[in-house]
Amino acid sequence: MTAEPARSSARMRASDADREAVVEQLREAAAEGRIDMEELDERLNLALTAKTYGELAPITEDLGGGPAARDTGEPLTVRGGMHKVRRTGGWKVPARIVVSGGLGGALLDFSGAECRLSVVELEVDAQMGGVRIVVPDGWGVDTDGLDLAFGGLKSKVRGERAPGAPLLRITGSCGAGGVRIRRPGLRERRRKR
Repeated sequence: MTAEPARSSARMRASDADREAVVEQLREAAAEGRIDMEELDERLNLALTAKTYGELAPITEDLGGGPAARDTGEPLTVRGGMHKVRRTGGWKVPARIVVSGGLGGALLDFSGAECRLSVVELEVDAQMGGVRIVVPDGWGVDTDGLDLAFGGLKSKVRGERAPGAPLLRITGSCGAGGVRIRRPGLRERRRKR
């Protein structure tokens, strides 16, 4: 069940923010000397004309996301069971996260997390308990690959992605519990100080 959203996401239409994230990654690679100017031009042209995620992915595949993003290992797995599971505070965000709501639900709070990636892949299976996500100001959120199922999606995230800020690309299923996304509230802002 979890492999299907990942497979179909390659055919999903890429947004302007997705293309801009790839362009930024290419510019960083050129600045670090990992690609030359001629190759930068070629790849920029491909990035700016890409229509799907599947066309974008190969453009930076051999770059690994820059020095801060090379820790690609296993995805972080967060599983709710009978009780709610929380990922909050100062944690390091990996390139890929898999979260399951179980019966008690799951909370992913990115407001105090350290993230040096341009794109974070988040695969959800909300199940009965649902998944709650707190996204810092300026971060972009892409939910086009999310199956709304019974629980649906409620997002309070508005506004454009800030230059250089991460894009959280959410795929998977809202299940019966649903997926809720919001910006940090007063509690999270106080905790961050």
